[in-house]
Formats: sequence, structure tokens, C-alpha cells
Amino acid sequence: MTLRKGEKMTISIQEHMAIDVCPGPIQPIKQISDYFPRFPRGLPPTAAPAISRTGSLHSSTSQPSSLTPSETQREDEDIDRVFGAMAAPSKKEEEPEVEGYDSDDSTTLGTLDFSLLYDQENNALHCTINKAKGLKPMDHNGLADPYVKLHLLPGASKANKLRTKTLRNTLNPAWNETLTYYGITDEDMVRKTLRISVCDEDKFRHNEFIGETRIPLKKLKPNQTKNFNICLEKQLPIDKTEDKSLEERGRIMISLKYSSQKAGLLIGIVRCAHLAAMDANGFSDPYVKTYLKPDVDKKSKHKTAVKKKTLNPEFHEEFFYEIKHCDLTKKTLEVTVWDYDIGKSNDFIGGVTLGINAKGERLKHWFDCLKNKDKKIERWHTLTNELPGSVLSD
Repeated sequence: MTLRKGEKMTISIQEHMAIDVCPGPIQPIKQISDYFPRFPRGLPPTAAPAISRTGSLHSSTSQPSSLTPSETQREDEDIDRVFGAMAAPSKKEEEPEVEGYDSDDSTTLGTLDFSLLYDQENNALHCTINKAKGLKPMDHNGLADPYVKLHLLPGASKANKLRTKTLRNTLNPAWNETLTYYGITDEDMVRKTLRISVCDEDKFRHNEFIGETRIPLKKLKPNQTKNFNICLEKQLPIDKTEDKSLEERGRIMISLKYSSQKAGLLIGIVRCAHLAAMDANGFSDPYVKTYLKPDVDKKSKHKTAVKKKTLNPEFHEEFFYEIKHCDLTKKTLEVTVWDYDIGKSNDFIGGVTLGINAKGERLKHWFDCLKNKDKKIERWHTLTNELPGSVLSD
């Protein structure tokens, strides 16, 4: 190679590395270039880059480069990637990694096999939890102690939580267990969603969440069993705009009948289901009170017997209010459920109001009673913690 006067000799990166590793004379570049990684697409195949001692890039030939500025910038990025230069990766390189991680994580949670049946005649929702497969390991031994719990949304609370038994040391549990919600109405089937969560039970710390799925109940047809086999998902956020004042506290079955012979309203307190637990033992000692308002003389109060240690009491008690049929359009029936305590004030569990100013199933029940004299009409109603302040003290 001949040098012009004043021109410094440049050595390509290939020649520099060949000097370090090859004993004896330097071999021609064409014979050792195959040992180096090929450049990515975007570099000219005939123009191998050369790096000078000052860090500037030169073509291996003496002809000037014909690359545009954008091609030169892309070439710089390609060289940085090949030779490990300290260049920050582009955003396009980061996005596929994030998406791939999420996808891998969600597929390792496992699948859940279950079936749902809405018994319209008996107002019951039967949830049969069959089995799970390939659950995510949660314990140090590479296994888990899984169980399944159910909630009804909106209005999720301890009162409407159901759960299966726990199976130990398995990632493929088979429960074959049926959990039943009583007091489910057609209105519930339209607006409610069933949340099914799989969790890992721990004896010495908080139970851990594995995965969940949510089924809108409007997807079910009455009296037809629907089977599901669904991949579990990460925990989904619950709508924070949901009104907490309407937290569900259980269900109550009430019968109404206007007796023409006795000229009065006959109210039956049949049973309650899924009541909120108010005592430390996980149960309540419930009883029911009824009022027909406005109650000027304060003589409309009736009370059932107390049922000990139960969240699903059966009362089968009836109360009679002597009143003209035409006056019922001006009255409101308030039904409240309480937890009996010795030595302190009783705890309010929940209540429901029926009358001409009520809405939904509560209004329909009252209207059907007024329309059909001498006919007993039974309906389930949802108990909430929202009632007039006058009844919130026993």
C-alpha cells in the first residue's frame, strides 16, 4: 500500500484483530472475513465498514460514500448492535419482549373446567367446579394447594362468597364440587357477573391469587347447563365507581297476600340465604323485623324468632296487618334483618323496602300483590345496607 505525503496509515478492525490473533504475516482480509459475524441488512454488501484510530468510519475503498443521511444513520445503528457499542435500543426492539412476557405469563396460570345451571323455577344458580389443569406453581416444592371461590358482581362481599375445599400438593386438582347460590332472580341474571377465582391456600401467611375468569350471567339460558373450559387470567380490577352503599348482605324470601276475607295484608318471612357473617365465629344469630310505614301509632313492628349460628335461616313465620286494600298504595313495607347479640346492641345485617316507590323486582312484587287479591306471591329480594336511618337502631 502506498501512502501519500502527510496521510496517516489506517488499519481496519479486521486487520487489527488479525494482528492480535494470527502469528506470522497478516493474511489477506478476504480469507479471514468469514470468521466474523455478517452485517445486518441495510449495509452495502460491497462496502465493508472500517473504523479508524480516531473512531471515524471509512469505506474499505477510496471512493466517496454515496449513502443518504438516513441510510448512514441506519448503518451506524447496525454497526453499534454488531460490535456491542453503547447505543440505547430502539423502542421497536423493546415492545415485542414486553408482549411476549405477558403472553407467556398468562398461559402459565392454567385452565379451569366448570359448568353453570340457572334453575329458574327455584331461583338457584348451580356452579359445578370440575377440575383445573396446569396451574401455576405457588409453593417451594413446585406445587400448590388450590381452592376455588365465587363472587357475584357488582355487590361482591363476604355474604355472597362461596368456596370449594382445598386440595393439597397438586397443579391438576379435581374438585367435582357443586356450589349453589339461592335467591337468584331474572333481574340478577341480566345484570350480574360471576367471578371465579383460583387461589393457593397458605397456613402461615395470606392466601395467594393464581388466576380468575368472569362469566356474565346473561350468557346462560334458563334450565340449560352450560360447560366451560377457560384459561385463567390475571386479576382484573373491580370497577371503583360501584356504589359501596349498595353492598349486598344476603337474600330474603318474602311472601305477600292481601286477604279479602280478613281485610288485611298477610306478610310471610320464609327464609334467608347467604347472610353476612357478623360474629367472630363466622356466623350470625339472625332475626327479621317488619314495619308498614308510615306508622303514626308505631304499632306496625313485628319480629321473628332468633335463629342461632346460621347464615341460611328458615323462619316460615307470618304477620298480619289490618288495612284497606286502597290504602296499600300509600304504604311502604320495610323488612330488616338483624344479628342478635347478648350484652350489646344488635347488629344490622341488611334490609329491603317494598312499595309503590320501590324499583325493579321490589316494585313488581308489591304491584302483583295489589293486583291479585287472595293469592300468595313469593319472591326473593336482595338485602343491602341502604335503608332509611330510622330503622338502623333496634
